[in-house]
Amino acid sequence: MASVSFAKALVQASRPKTLTASVVPVVVAVALAYHDFQKVNFGLLILILLSAGFIQIGTNFANDALDFIKGADNHERLGPQRVTHQGWMTPKMVLGLAGLCFFISLLCGIPLVMQGGWPIVVIGLVSLAMGYCYTGGPYPLAYKGLGDIFVLIFFGWVAVGGTYYLMTGTWNISAFIAGTQVGLLGVVLIAVNNLRDRISDAKVGKLTLSVRLGRVAHWEITVLVLVTFGLSFFWLNQGLWKPALYPMLVFPFALQLDRHLRSTVAGPIYNVYLARAAKIQLGFGALISLGFCLS
Repeated sequence: MASVSFAKALVQASRPKTLTASVVPVVVAVALAYHDFQKVNFGLLILILLSAGFIQIGTNFANDALDFIKGADNHERLGPQRVTHQGWMTPKMVLGLAGLCFFISLLCGIPLVMQGGWPIVVIGLVSLAMGYCYTGGPYPLAYKGLGDIFVLIFFGWVAVGGTYYLMTGTWNISAFIAGTQVGLLGVVLIAVNNLRDRISDAKVGKLTLSVRLGRVAHWEITVLVLVTFGLSFFWLNQGLWKPALYPMLVFPFALQLDRHLRSTVAGPIYNVYLARAAKIQLGFGALISLGFCLS
């Protein structure tokens, strides 16, 4: 196998195209907080982005190494190259980098704890633990079909709700709805990934939701998309037409992605679809945030 530079391997293992899953919830929560209280603590914003980002990167590193150790990454893999499987880094090295990322996230979280108190301690410690337990530990969530709900909880409800709480000292139903919307689009990312790898995952006992659903697995993404944009009626009911309607600009692209996934056999093209899913989440997050700020 061809060798690559350490820097390139590091970037590859961090999976930058998927990092919208940690950035978008934070930005949306801050925009909602600005709408409600007309203020933004930019110092906290930077720390939250760093903490959330390093948790996701650490989770990606751990996933890279542990999937290789468990045999889920092999010659049948259709997804982007994994650094452990390619031999660019050893599993021990990648797991060490995962631990370093979790440690940096913990350091960034200290000022957040000072700001938000014990609720942030709980959120931070549970998030760090679940970052490893996604593919590690005695009950790896991704191997039990729980990866999708993990993403909704931690990259939706927890990320948006926790950020909103840090910015405002309060929590409300609006933060929950916004968290649900961006969380469901985060789930689309993992659903596309798992749909691509459904056959190879089944062979090694990685029972993702796509594996469990079998032939109807494509419909998960249809439901995720429709519920995400259907929840826009909540904002209309609140008299907030801009956060309700602005994100609808990306709805046709989400429908197009869903149609392609249902009509295309799993293969390398799904890597293109995964990138499109990330762009859809990013576009949705930017537009709903703009809507909050201008309302």
